[in-house]
Amino acid sequence: MPTKIDSNGSNKGQVQSLVKALQLLEILANGGGGLSLKTIAAQSGFPPSTTHRLLSTLQQEKFARFDADSLTWSVGVKTFSIGNAFVRDRDLIQTARPFMKALMETTGETVNLAVQSGDAAVYVAQIESRQMMRAMAAPGTRVPLHCSGIGKAMLAVQSEQERSALLAKTGMRRVTDKTITDMSVMRQAFADALRDGYAIDDEEHAVGLRCVASLIYDENCDPVAGLSLSGPLARIPDNKFQELGKLVCSTAERITREFGGNSPSSQN
Repeated sequence: MPTKIDSNGSNKGQVQSLVKALQLLEILANGGGGLSLKTIAAQSGFPPSTTHRLLSTLQQEKFARFDADSLTWSVGVKTFSIGNAFVRDRDLIQTARPFMKALMETTGETVNLAVQSGDAAVYVAQIESRQMMRAMAAPGTRVPLHCSGIGKAMLAVQSEQERSALLAKTGMRRVTDKTITDMSVMRQAFADALRDGYAIDDEEHAVGLRCVASLIYDENCDPVAGLSLSGPLARIPDNKFQELGKLVCSTAERITREFGGNSPSSQN
């Protein structure tokens, strides 16, 4: 017998049950080693009978698992499979692009996405500023880690041993008069980046160009890419670094969440 559909083309009862079941899955996903029925009902706000009915249905379909010894519920194997499918199919560039465009519209400056490739950062996507005078770096362009905003953001979260090995391999070649070549000064730049959540490039890679960069993370809190905003010195004076830094950090955090990732700051 076909399911009766209401005048809006949907079965409200089934939709509400689906929403409730998804809420229970989210509770289970955040529950660590398993949750009791009482705890799940309390967190969801559903009556214990409703909670048990929905959990039993999820268990039948292998989206939830019940441990008879501990009397606790946790996510099932099918939830894990679906989560893996998302990780497999997600596309960082497509995920980031609308957020990059919004950041460019808000600031008027060029926005870049880059990944680390060995001892360099490689630009993989860019949303260009509409200004006549603007920063441009075509996808595929490689930039040194020590003198680019994105590179410094990437180095800042690495261990002292990892970044020392990279910098020893490449050297800290002077590219402009403002390129940092002193390791003690660079260490302070890394500390500032960790404290603020963003790194800056103050004409260190190109004369007259400034950059602010933050990181995008995967589900393990590991950085997968850097997001930067670049523009001419004339439009990015010293007193704009903090404002732009906050915007870049916020955008990187939103991309991280949309990508299914977790940033270290969200774990604190």
